[in-house]
Amino acid sequence: MGILFSPLALRELTLRNRLWVSPMCMYSADDGFPGDWHRAHLAQFASGGAGLILTEATAVLPEGRISPRDTGLWNDAQRDAWAGIVRSVHDRGGTIGVQLAHAGRKASTWWPWADEHGSVPADRGGWTTVAPSAIAYEGYAEPVALDAGGIERIVAAFAAAARRALEAGFDVLEIHAAHGYLLHQFLSPLSNRRTDEHGGALENRARLLLRVVEEIRDVAGERVPVLVRISASDHAEGGFVPEEAATVGEWAIASGADLVDVSSGGLVAHQHIDVRPGYQVPLSATVRRGGRVATSAVGLIVSGPQAEAVLAAGDADAVFAGREWLRDPHFALRAAHELGVELPYWPAQYLRARWR
Repeated sequence: MGILFSPLALRELTLRNRLWVSPMCMYSADDGFPGDWHRAHLAQFASGGAGLILTEATAVLPEGRISPRDTGLWNDAQRDAWAGIVRSVHDRGGTIGVQLAHAGRKASTWWPWADEHGSVPADRGGWTTVAPSAIAYEGYAEPVALDAGGIERIVAAFAAAARRALEAGFDVLEIHAAHGYLLHQFLSPLSNRRTDEHGGALENRARLLLRVVEEIRDVAGERVPVLVRISASDHAEGGFVPEEAATVGEWAIASGADLVDVSSGGLVAHQHIDVRPGYQVPLSATVRRGGRVATSAVGLIVSGPQAEAVLAAGDADAVFAGREWLRDPHFALRAAHELGVELPYWPAQYLRARWR
């Protein structure tokens, strides 16, 4: 069977394989509420054999949304909307986690296919953004630097959203500390110029993330897995680097996380990334070996043999993919076919397509 289609146990949860669906924003929510689009979008991956499906970045506060069309979990009505989607995934044999997020200085922006770009003004439905320091992302409005009370409010919001997620039936919780959003903004010296306990040395820049991990572990108890997605490189001079990411990954595991979901970039517009198949896999390898922690890899992984090779090389414990699942919602079934693996969880309705 190889590694890709072997199970992976995280705490009391056993995932049926190691080919997982990355969080991907759909920009299709209304006031933070997921709807029919999200139900169909996420349930199809369960039928397609995914080992784990993660929701898009789901805001813990209204002002934490990337755009006005992002999903949220800051109230109980949103929790109830998510519960129906979770049931649909479970009904198809899938396992689903929620990615909890706060966009920080990259919040209140137009969605990708809007006619306008940059920050949404207040008179068009936008809001004032917050960040570790009053430094704007290139082309966006300047944020307000968080004070101590604002930081405490964010920690509490992550914990409250995690509690609602468990009430909705989610199997896994992921903390979004990547792609230039708030927790990543604290980690990087390019966006964090604070001189208090949250700035300067790496242990200070990581303090907020580790507090969020601890709070969410307390909510999750000993049963539910907690993942942390990080950008292991800012791909910009003077930014967060892979060696720091390995250290932060080790600290996150010690604080209660179970796996570090390794991505990269997103903090600054002037980043320089060499995009090619598997381009982020070496970052996962660095974090896995340097931090001695379980990791997942991502980055233009498009076939079963390629994903299997990542795991066989010891570069990750699981593989996330995004665009390939959008192109083929049955990516896991196809990958199993490519590797000659016969899965016991093909949907009965699709059995005629198992072998050509």
